[in-house]
Amino acid sequence: MTLAERINDDVKTAMKSQDKEKLNVIRMVKSAIQLAKIEAKHDLSDEEVIDVISKQIKMRKDSIVEFEKASRTDLAEAYKREIDILSEYMPEPLSKEEVEKIIEEVFVKINPTSPKQMGLIMKEVTPLVKGKFDMGEVSKMIREKLN
Repeated sequence: MTLAERINDDVKTAMKSQDKEKLNVIRMVKSAIQLAKIEAKHDLSDEEVIDVISKQIKMRKDSIVEFEKASRTDLAEAYKREIDILSEYMPEPLSKEEVEKIIEEVFVKINPTSPKQMGLIMKEVTPLVKGKFDMGEVSKMIREKLN
């Protein structure tokens, strides 16, 4: 069963159990997936669906930061619950130690000599950790290692 099929099944399950919050979140992500499918002009692979869900999670995390600045903890809490629901569809996250090991292996393989090779390192690391760890954090870790 593909991830998109699982999401469709979960819409039906949420409707039957009358879980309105989960239903709304799944419908939003389903719409985002449908939009991405139209833009891509083909059925999305699980990896592409994970990218869409990752973007949805990132948007919510950014909104949480803004809501907390504005002292709107009610809205921040609602978005945190949405992130929890969306996280069910993400692959098992990697630990910081596992990501550091992957970065170390890429450094051994590429043997960078200057910070200008950041793009080359990111190109190698991204497919290994995308959707499993925060890419902003990965970028910081690589930058620290380069300096």
